[in-house]
Amino acid sequence: MSLQRRLLLGFLLSVVAAAGAGAQAPPPAQCVPPDALICLQVSRPQALLDLLTGPEMTRAITSRPLYQQQLSNPKFSEFVNVIKYLEATLGTDWRTGLAKLTGGGVTIALCPENTVVAIVDAQDEHMLGRLHEIFLGFARGEAEKQGHPERVASREHRGITTWTFGGEEAHAIVGKRLVLASRREGLETVLGLQAREGKGLADTPAFQAAMRANDSKAAVTGFVNVKPFLGLPKIARLLDGPRKNPLASLVFAGIAESLRSSNWLSLGLDVRDKMLVVQALTDGKAAGAGSPTAFAQPQKAGDGAWPNVAVPRRIAALSLYRDLHGFYAAKDTLFPERTSGLIFFENMMGIFFTGRDLTSEVLAEAEPEIRIVVAEQEYDPAVGTPQVKIPAFAVILRLSHPEQFGKVVEEAWQKAVGLVNFTRGQQALPGLIIDRPVHGPTTVTVAAFSTVDVADKTRLDQRFNYRPTLAMPGQYLILSSTDGLARDLIDATTRQSVQATTPMVQTHSVLEIDGVQAASILRTNREALVQGDMVKKGRSRVEAETGIDLFITVVKLVDRVKLSLGTHDDLTQIRLEAALNLPKP
Repeated sequence: MSLQRRLLLGFLLSVVAAAGAGAQAPPPAQCVPPDALICLQVSRPQALLDLLTGPEMTRAITSRPLYQQQLSNPKFSEFVNVIKYLEATLGTDWRTGLAKLTGGGVTIALCPENTVVAIVDAQDEHMLGRLHEIFLGFARGEAEKQGHPERVASREHRGITTWTFGGEEAHAIVGKRLVLASRREGLETVLGLQAREGKGLADTPAFQAAMRANDSKAAVTGFVNVKPFLGLPKIARLLDGPRKNPLASLVFAGIAESLRSSNWLSLGLDVRDKMLVVQALTDGKAAGAGSPTAFAQPQKAGDGAWPNVAVPRRIAALSLYRDLHGFYAAKDTLFPERTSGLIFFENMMGIFFTGRDLTSEVLAEAEPEIRIVVAEQEYDPAVGTPQVKIPAFAVILRLSHPEQFGKVVEEAWQKAVGLVNFTRGQQALPGLIIDRPVHGPTTVTVAAFSTVDVADKTRLDQRFNYRPTLAMPGQYLILSSTDGLARDLIDATTRQSVQATTPMVQTHSVLEIDGVQAASILRTNREALVQGDMVKKGRSRVEAETGIDLFITVVKLVDRVKLSLGTHDDLTQIRLEAALNLPKP
């Protein structure tokens, strides 16, 4: 081949390549309006489909009694028939069809003026067009049945046929891409950006910063433009709540403050075997040394929240890194308007601790480590079983000087029990009886109601769920609602001391929930929940049972959930891990 022919062929190939590149649709984020408030991008839909529609999830759902009940529901049967019709018409099963229709990715954005836009990139252009024809036939048939055939209409926009199936909805198919919008104006904006007329969300600095912060390999990424939401009255009241509530400010330290100073929030969701991992990052910073966040931030490089305590039948556990002494010392600055709750707390503490200074003599004894545990109870048949079974709960603190301060705590605890007995005595109600059994090397102080005079011990009053208990194994202080949980915590803290457990750096809050155990306590109280639903919401028994059973089924599908809050590269980080409870093949 001569040189001229080779040059001519190379030129023609470059033109064809350039034309093909120009015809390729731009990335979805570039087609989303730049003023979008929220944008979610499913870049790897197959990962989600494998988990949510795979054989394990299908088996987990279809094996439930609630699903079997739905098979006789006429509406559910109608839905199944529609799916079967689509499978037969498209020549594929619904899982394969869904994968082909969404395989290129799905993007959904919420824009101003209540406009929602969605961009779906299919792998099979023919199947996408065929599916549209099927739904077009459905829509025309329904519109004619209602006597308004004009509601299904098409029009041309920039040489593209756009459709509406009624109302303000509008959509168009461009090659393998389906573009939908809740308003025609939104569709036309997206089509204009797809034609590369103007800049989209992907070109904004906030979106670019948010995407750089998160994992680019995540199956789903999200962007939230925080600033517009801060002006909404409900959001403003929600974020201002911790400023007026000392307890909420202490527990949720850093979250509200970070969001108030944020420009953006970045989300990332990934699928790892049977686990969903969600990470949220925001560019908001702590408000300074005088803010609640300062007392939740670890002061040393190796500090952080300690691992949660594991006990039998655990439902939930919360571990917090909080400087109680520093927080309370700054209360006048943090909360210049003294609330009734804070005044009541100070008065009670003054009584229990015999006038000791709450800042320097009481809270200074607590290390910046708070752990809370909730667990399902095991009831002693000799004592009896309450009709409504409430989980046990406990708080664990670590003391700086347990030997000296332990007696002070014991005295305060017994004063609290005495105050309860005095109040109940005034109302002619039975009081608590104090006992001091021993568990291993630890003396446990228990206050309990007696069931000696109760004839039927199988349906006790709710108060018998509580056996307030104080225990101080080693350097730990345990305040528990029952002696059973206190004994389990004595064993657990002893094991942690022997294993030399270390804190989680850069993390100030960790919440864990055991889904299977949570479902167990819900099943135990199913009848009480059903009756409560019937009374409060006016539902029939069938409706209440269906709703409660559905909730229990969903809870049981989750094996465990772990929520962590802290910092990552000077950004505020929230990380959620959810392991699913799916049956093995």
